Amino acid sequence: MNGSRVLVLNSGSSSVKYQLLDMADGSRPASGIVERIGEGPVADHAAALKQVADELAAKDLGLDSPELAAVGHRVVHGGTRFTEPTLITDEVVEEIEKLIPLAPLHNPANVTGIKVARSLRPDLPQVAVFDTAFHSTIPEAAARYAIDVATADRWGVRRYGFHGTSHAYVSRATAELLGKEPAELNTIVLHLGNGASASAVRGGVCVETSMGLTPLEGLVMGTRSGDIDPAAIFHLSRVGGMSTDEIDTLLNKRSGLAGLCGDNDMREIGRRMGEGDRAAQLAFDIYIHRLRKYVGAYTAVLGRVDAIAFTAGVGENSAAVREAAMRGLTAFGIEVDGVRNALRSATARLISTETSRVAVAVVPTDEELEIASQTFDLVSA
Repeated sequence: MNGSRVLVLNSGSSSVKYQLLDMADGSRPASGIVERIGEGPVADHAAALKQVADELAAKDLGLDSPELAAVGHRVVHGGTRFTEPTLITDEVVEEIEKLIPLAPLHNPANVTGIKVARSLRPDLPQVAVFDTAFHSTIPEAAARYAIDVATADRWGVRRYGFHGTSHAYVSRATAELLGKEPAELNTIVLHLGNGASASAVRGGVCVETSMGLTPLEGLVMGTRSGDIDPAAIFHLSRVGGMSTDEIDTLLNKRSGLAGLCGDNDMREIGRRMGEGDRAAQLAFDIYIHRLRKYVGAYTAVLGRVDAIAFTAGVGENSAAVREAAMRGLTAFGIEVDGVRNALRSATARLISTETSRVAVAVVPTDEELEIASQTFDLVSA
């Protein structure tokens, strides 16, 4: 293999994001997004991938470049079948398609992107990197739900977890920030974006995470409810007369911060709170309460916490969320420095006090780099 570049593709239902990374010098010669697939001039994913290829060719970085070593594809759900980056074959594509019932909104688009990219460069190694893979190390006691085992096994009902590439990258980057090896640290990673998840990472290995069978479980999110009594679904069906699809839409698209106060942008919620808006304040309080509850639970799971890392859009940019989430946790050895927390930076940094027993950090995530690194390592082996 002569090339050192990896093209990372993230094929969503209505968009394709791409980034070209050079693993030799760390540069990123190209990146972009093709949006509104199925609307207007971009008829389908084939047209979107052709547009990506044309954009790269216009910069002399085309798919036929000898510098291109591989294509890395983000795939949301790998089930129990895929627990590490995997070289894509026809059989692998078929297996990913079998997992569509577990991720009906994501895996179909991921598969389409893979098929189109393979048709454009059938000779080039292509690798699937799964959002669920990092969480595959969770022990059975944490992964199993307490329902009939035969039913659970038949239909694949268990905790899978998501945002795995982010949790993997951030847990490692946190160790690097502290000058430690990942094996030396117990870390709680808080990936807080429109989708939000927490993970407990012991010695570089994930042992618990907040998302479950789907990305709906866990923390309060932008439009998703997170944890809810499952009997609420029966109540909404039997008493409220809502269909399964209506309840699905409610919990995934009309809940979370948006359901509580009408906004899912934490900046807007902060502005409204400053004006005394009670609905915005309550939404923020519920969000923080759930977040603190998971920090406490994962402290118990790990037994000893060395670091807490905030990442993703809200985690990296909202000092108010970080301060509120960590407030009053000195008994856990957690102390945040107000001045450090208020500073903005695009690089990883500590926001804890000098005397804090637990390091609290803000670590920008880089899922594209994680996918590229896993892809390049696999094809270089």
